[in-house]
Amino acid sequence: MSEPVTLENGDKSPTFDTLDSKGNQHKLTDILDSGQKVILYFYPKDSTPGCTVQACDFTESMARLSSHGFQVFGVSKDSVKSHENFIDKQEISFPLLMDEDGAIHEAFGTWRTKMNYGREYMGCARSTFVIGEDGTLIFARYNVKAKGHVSMLMRELGIDE
Repeated sequence: MSEPVTLENGDKSPTFDTLDSKGNQHKLTDILDSGQKVILYFYPKDSTPGCTVQACDFTESMARLSSHGFQVFGVSKDSVKSHENFIDKQEISFPLLMDEDGAIHEAFGTWRTKMNYGREYMGCARSTFVIGEDGTLIFARYNVKAKGHVSMLMRELGIDE
């Protein structure tokens, strides 16, 4: 397996065209053409403690993010059923995109070698990308922390809390 890509601020964003867990189509170019910006965040697994904290933080901040023209999408390799259970249980207010084959993870370079108790394995590096209306990355960060991430992101984007 080759080294994953590492995207940086100012890079052109990879595109995506995928379904969410409810079967709705989401195509990056259409979203950007509508004048919206995108926050695309990758997380390891539905309904785990860190991922729940992060998803709930995004849900709590959704009104402010939306008022600044951002659409939020979560991405993991979980199944439709897993996503739907997570959305229902945590009352998540944004779409969770389907990426069971890992194509979006691959395009954004978030499927990486990880280490746990001295064991190496491949997994999702918790990462966030903010895509401006012109399709360039205005924020690209890998290995973010779940707790406090949304507050930090909003400060970075100049959105007052």
